[in-house]
Amino acid sequence: MSDASVVTVTGERPYDVVIGRHLLGRLPELVGSDARRVLVVHPAALATSAETVREDLVAAGYAVYLAQVPDAEEQKTAQVAAFCWGVLGQADFTRTDVVVGLGGGATTDLAGFVAATWLRGVRVVQVPTTVLAMVDAAVGGKTGINTAEGKNLVGAFHTPAGVLCDLAALESMAPHDFVAGLAEIVKCGFIDDPRILELVEENTELLRDPVAASSSSVLLELVERAVRTKARVVGEDLREAGLREILNYGHTFGHAVEHVERYRWRHGAAVSVGMVFVAELARLAGRLDDDVVARHRSVLTSLGLPVGYRSDRWDQLLTAMRRDKKTRGDLLRFVVLDGLARPSRLEGPDPALLAAAYAEIATTPDPTTHILL
Repeated sequence: MSDASVVTVTGERPYDVVIGRHLLGRLPELVGSDARRVLVVHPAALATSAETVREDLVAAGYAVYLAQVPDAEEQKTAQVAAFCWGVLGQADFTRTDVVVGLGGGATTDLAGFVAATWLRGVRVVQVPTTVLAMVDAAVGGKTGINTAEGKNLVGAFHTPAGVLCDLAALESMAPHDFVAGLAEIVKCGFIDDPRILELVEENTELLRDPVAASSSSVLLELVERAVRTKARVVGEDLREAGLREILNYGHTFGHAVEHVERYRWRHGAAVSVGMVFVAELARLAGRLDDDVVARHRSVLTSLGLPVGYRSDRWDQLLTAMRRDKKTRGDLLRFVVLDGLARPSRLEGPDPALLAAAYAEIATTPDPTTHILL
C-alpha cells in the first residue's frame, strides 16, 4: 500500500479517506471488528463488483447482504430507501452493524441516508467508484434523496466511518462521466487550491482519457488535493453553518439546471455551467477580474465541459434556485469569488444583475445537448 495516500477528515468524529489503486482489501479494516452484519448498497451496473466485495467480507467473518438499487439518480427516492430499510430490518441489523455504499455519488448519497436513518444512525463506509463521488459525494457526511420538488431536499448530515477511493475503478468509466466528475476537482481549484488548475491545464489530454488518467500520478494528486480541500472545510463546518458553503460554488445554478432538465444532465456538467454563471455574476457585481472569468471558460472548455446553457429557461431556473437549500427566506444566496481562491458570498443580488449574468452564458436551445454531457 505504499502508493496509497490517507487524508484524515477531522471534526467530532474523525475518519480516513484512503486514496490509491487496488485497495478493496482494506475494506474490512474500515468496517471494523464491532460489526457482525454488512449491507452493501450498489447499483445494478456494479453487481459483479458487489459480489467480489461480498466474498471478501464473508472471508473476513461478516454476514453480508446485498441491496441492488437502480442506476444514477433513479435510486435516490423514498421508495428505494424504504427497500433498503426493509433489508436491514429483515436481517436484524443492530447499531454496531455497517452499511457500505459501493458506487457513484447517487449511491453514496443513498447509502449514507439509509445508514443515517436506520436506528437513528449506524456506521457507513463509502466505496466511491466515480471521480465525482471520490472528491465530492462520498466525503463530508452529506446524505440525501430527491423529491419531485428538487434535488437533495430530504437528507441528513452523517459522517462516514471511512472512505476508500480505489482509482482502478475509474478505468471503466465512460469518458463523459469521467470528465463530468473533474468539474468538482476544478471547483476546488478555484475556491481553494490553484495548483489544481495548473495541473489540469498541464495535463488536459491525459485527463480526457479515463484509462490513462486513472493509473497516473496526476489524477492521484488531483483527487488527493480536492479531498484535502473538502476535508479541511468539513472538518471545521460539518453542518454548513458558514465555511462549508464555499463547496457549493457553482451549485445553486447547477442544481437548478439539473432540476429543469429532470436530471438528464450529469451533475458535473451542470456545475460546470454553474461556475461560469457565478463567475460572470461576480464580474458584473464588480468583484471578480475578467481574467479569472476567462480562466473558468478555458479550463472547463479544455476538458470538454459545457460553459453555456439554453437561453429560454430563465423563469424555470429562477424558480428552482429559490428552492435551493442555500436560500434564506426569499433571499437568493450565491457563493462567488472575490479573486482566485478567495470565496465569498453574494446575497440578494438585483434581479437585473442575475438576468445579465444569464445572458452571458445563454446559448441557442438544443434539446439533445444533455446526451453529450
